[in-house]
Amino acid sequence: MPPELQQITVDLKTPRDDSYTVYIGDDALDVLPAVIGASGYVDRCVLISDSTVRPIYAERVIRQLERLDVPVDTIAFQAGEASKTMGTVSEIVGRLVALGASRKSFLVALGGGVVGDVTGFAASIFKRGIGYIQVPTSLIAQVDSSLGGKTGVDTREGKNLVGTFYHPKGVVIDPSFLRTLPEREFRNGLSEVIKYAIIADKELFELMKTRSKDILSQKTDLLHFLVERSCTIKARIVEADEREGDLRRILNFGHTVGHALEAASAYRTSHGEAVATGMVAAAMISERLGHLKTVQCEEIVSLIRRYDLPVTISREDDPAELLRFMARDKKVSGQRIHWVLVEQIGSPFVTPDVPRDVVHSVLEILKQ
Repeated sequence: MPPELQQITVDLKTPRDDSYTVYIGDDALDVLPAVIGASGYVDRCVLISDSTVRPIYAERVIRQLERLDVPVDTIAFQAGEASKTMGTVSEIVGRLVALGASRKSFLVALGGGVVGDVTGFAASIFKRGIGYIQVPTSLIAQVDSSLGGKTGVDTREGKNLVGTFYHPKGVVIDPSFLRTLPEREFRNGLSEVIKYAIIADKELFELMKTRSKDILSQKTDLLHFLVERSCTIKARIVEADEREGDLRRILNFGHTVGHALEAASAYRTSHGEAVATGMVAAAMISERLGHLKTVQCEEIVSLIRRYDLPVTISREDDPAELLRFMARDKKVSGQRIHWVLVEQIGSPFVTPDVPRDVVHSVLEILKQ
């Protein structure tokens, strides 16, 4: 194992041991065969990717998988949120059956959040559950969606309304993959890092304020730190609240409005940009309800704007329609939306006590 490889253990031992390790480093792919082999006997590996990532990185991963001396197959689907559907999952399951995959077969998710969510969901339902590993290639996936065991697909009614909690056997993160990301996609991923800074880490918040130029230029040491710090924050939260009973809900900061914006746009709006605007909305709601000082609300908005992420919504967005999507969100309980708000940087809380008229007025203010 490369000596410079960072390792973060996600310790999940109740009610059963679903613990796994996150490996972070430019040579992280070297551990793939050992991580898969440690899960027990494997009779086949199936690499699942998308039309964008497969041509760039599939061969590197396949070479590592071939060291296991088992058949290696590849399944790819069209890149984009539009593929995050039950139809794509059904196609994957059909291909697995045609390949002769068994309960001892193993899936490898190579791609961004869509690939990871779809692969994890397929793994959780195929033959009542087979092993899989995450190899995230986007910043959003590396700092957020590849950890935690949430899998799922979108429907016309909303985002991630169908899914499971199903943990990978490991997460292998090579930050050098990010060098091939378009600049806009890299910025999208930074929205999730900003989220962690707001809800859990004042020092990270200050770092992102003072080192924005170096971060945007993807300075290697900073990039590794942002990935490692984000993964550590999420791992500790998931350990404390695996099934999103209470604490884990704070990871949804910005996602209530964000998911509604995605769904309302038929998923043409990217997740990172939607969450960025959602964080602005959550901060403004926090301020209007007297929880957050105006100066800190302005700091949050300023940081999001510093990374050229959106802080407004389109004039075409209808607040009433967005509220309807929010009402169908999976975070709704007892017909009440559970909002993640903040009292100050690093101090989030969850509450269902947000008046509809306050949300509506904030959305109106955010319209361009």
